[in-house]
Amino acid sequence: MATDVKERKRSARPKKPEGQWKIDGQDPLNNDEVIKQEDGGMSARQRVIDIYSKQGFSSIPADDLAPRFKWLGLYTQRKQNLGGELTSQLDNSELQDEYFMMRIRFDGGRATPQQLRVVGEISRDFARSTADFTDRQNIQLHWIRIEDVPEIWDRLEAVGLSTLMGCGDVPRVILGSPVAGVAADEIIDATLAIEEIVDDYLLREEFQNLPRKFKTAISGNARQDVTHEIQDVAFIGTNHPDYGPGFDCFVGGGLSTNPMLSRSLGAFVPLERVPEVWAGVVGIFRDYGYRRLRNRARLKFLVAQWGVEKFRQVLEDEYLDAPLADGVPTPINPGNRDHLGVHQQQDGNYYVGVKPTVGHATGEQLIAIADVAERFGLTRIRTTPMKELLFLDVPEDQVAALSDALDATGLYSHPSEFRRGVISCTGLEFCKLAHVTTKARAIQLVDELEDALDDLDVPISIALNGCPNSCARTQVSDIGFKGQTLTDKDGNRVEGFQVHLGGALGLDPDFGRKLRGHKVLADEVTDYVIRLVTKFKEQRTEGEQFRQWVLRAPDEDLQ
Repeated sequence: MATDVKERKRSARPKKPEGQWKIDGQDPLNNDEVIKQEDGGMSARQRVIDIYSKQGFSSIPADDLAPRFKWLGLYTQRKQNLGGELTSQLDNSELQDEYFMMRIRFDGGRATPQQLRVVGEISRDFARSTADFTDRQNIQLHWIRIEDVPEIWDRLEAVGLSTLMGCGDVPRVILGSPVAGVAADEIIDATLAIEEIVDDYLLREEFQNLPRKFKTAISGNARQDVTHEIQDVAFIGTNHPDYGPGFDCFVGGGLSTNPMLSRSLGAFVPLERVPEVWAGVVGIFRDYGYRRLRNRARLKFLVAQWGVEKFRQVLEDEYLDAPLADGVPTPINPGNRDHLGVHQQQDGNYYVGVKPTVGHATGEQLIAIADVAERFGLTRIRTTPMKELLFLDVPEDQVAALSDALDATGLYSHPSEFRRGVISCTGLEFCKLAHVTTKARAIQLVDELEDALDDLDVPISIALNGCPNSCARTQVSDIGFKGQTLTDKDGNRVEGFQVHLGGALGLDPDFGRKLRGHKVLADEVTDYVIRLVTKFKEQRTEGEQFRQWVLRAPDEDLQ
């Protein structure tokens, strides 16, 4: 009887509102929502120009510093020499320095030598020569002072670049195939859709207050080269038996502490309707997304709750001018998604893909790369979700010379599989969320693996992430390291990692396996990877990939 009473009381208790605007109204349910409604993030831009750049860091009020500055592509970076063990002990105001990380958008990964040169000059002049290519096709700078931001903006805008909406609760940079319009294996060129979204939709006020960040990818390439499985919305090229080339639309992907793979809406989207469908999906997120709890505010939670059938129904009934035709399942590309090496274009020329180690560069290096491109008469450079640089429209007789010239700048035209597959986040050096150093450690790891091991004949992806947020995609890598503070055998609090093994995108996407209780101290990472790769070489069967071996290997061989 007592149990029945408890159950009735529990069922009678009113459900807390989730902050879904179309259901609960727009009353803000947390401090971030209050700030965004009081004054939108974009409003801070003029204050940077008129006030803060003249009066200095101390003049910036807390609500502009975070969250509004994110709308401007600016985050305060971490104070130097604060150990990772302090990340969970200090609040943001104690962790932050008086310098900024600045994120420069390259929608679709499109760049010119002139743009790369300007970013290099900004890096040299204002960012202590830091520059990092990201897995979202951006470039990030560090050590930016608020006093220098207006001039940086002026220089960027003069060459068609921007930092606006680089961060924050807005649509972030749009991933696109770096070889759109030129690749011989392209299904459909998505360039026009990306351009229309950026030019006509992106800066509309209606898209500037979402529940959380919103990530987009659009690619018509057969390689499916934009990690569509982990985006909020993605459009992937497909050939429909009745309608021809178009797109399959996926929604609800994302990693972090609650990883979920995106799911197809089962609809066929023609090229001309991609911007409309994109705006509709963003509109659903704005109006129905959960705003009460920040850690549950991504679109993936709504898709998981509704299911794709309801999501498509609401999209068509409330946000589109007409229903979408049914699609057919899109075959998953089983091969490599990156574009390293030399590849023929549709026009008979070639594109050349090279690798900066872990995406790291300097301002002077960016300038040198621009010099090389101009010397060879090239006008189109592309960044990629795999942190590569591509050079388009290369005549066949110039391929070898260009590759040599790029190698001379510190890029790698023939990287080992270790250098090709390693990725890291910003880590403890600059990030306020990090527990461990990642980028410098990843660079060192590659060098040590190349010295200790013969190159592999199969791909291997190794990701180092400084915290659980998975910016480096630890959960979908062959070997993923998630940073955390550990206790060593002497009782000291030190940097270390939890290990994920066998994650993958593409064919049979999966988040891999975690070995119960298995942690690796940061200074033991190289030895651990060497041990793991050596076991793989000893035990692999003919044609077996690293991931396939990991999923069948006994735990003791993975320790």
